[in-house]
This record gives sequence, structure tokens and C-alpha cells, in this order.
Amino acid sequence: QVQLVESGGGLVQAGGSLRLSCSASEIIFSIATMAWYRQAPGKQRELVATITSGGRTDYADSVKGRFTISRDNAKKTAYLQMSSLKPEDAAVYYCSADRWAIGSFDSWGPGTQVTVSS
Repeated sequence: QVQLVESGGGLVQAGGSLRLSCSASEIIFSIATMAWYRQAPGKQRELVATITSGGRTDYADSVKGRFTISRDNAKKTAYLQMSSLKPEDAAVYYCSADRWAIGSFDSWGPGTQVTVSS
């Protein structure tokens, strides 16, 4: 069974930075498309960023230029570098995997909380 575990969340002041990590196991990581989603209280879960096995990235408009998604296939780890954080970035951030790169994110981590103080 695929396991995804996020880490790196916490409390940061507006304008600050955080790096989230997602460690994966029981997955052929090198072929999976990885993604970060987030969900704020009272809001729907939204896609933040994706990265394909080939390294192609895509971002939500709200985070373009501030967030960077990356991956280390040897470590089976995906990252989300978040900079210039805003209070509206506060949410639970989830790592997700499309194990076979078929357009279906079917594996999820438990999430990590990001809090941004103004």
C-alpha cells in the first residue's frame, strides 16, 4: 500500500518561507506524477502544484512565482518550497500521487498544517 508522509509545516510570519517534504514508499516513485494540494477551513481542497516524472511543473495562479515544486527520485521525496507566504496560504497541505501518471491522484498523505501570521 502506498504511503505518503508530509513534513515541514508550521507557523511562519507573512513574507516568510517554508519547505514541505513528502516522503513516499511502496510506489514506483520515478514514474508517478506528484502533487501538492491544500485545504483551508471552510474551503474546498485545491490543487497547488504538480510535477511529472519528467520534471514538468504546473502551478495554481495564486502561487505562481512564489512556490516551487521539485522531486528527488532517488530519495522518493517531493518538495514544495513556499516563499513570500501570505495569510491566505494558510491551510492543511496534502501530498498526492498519481502512481501511474494516468491523471488520477489516488494516493494521499495525512497532511501538514501551514499557518501564516500577519
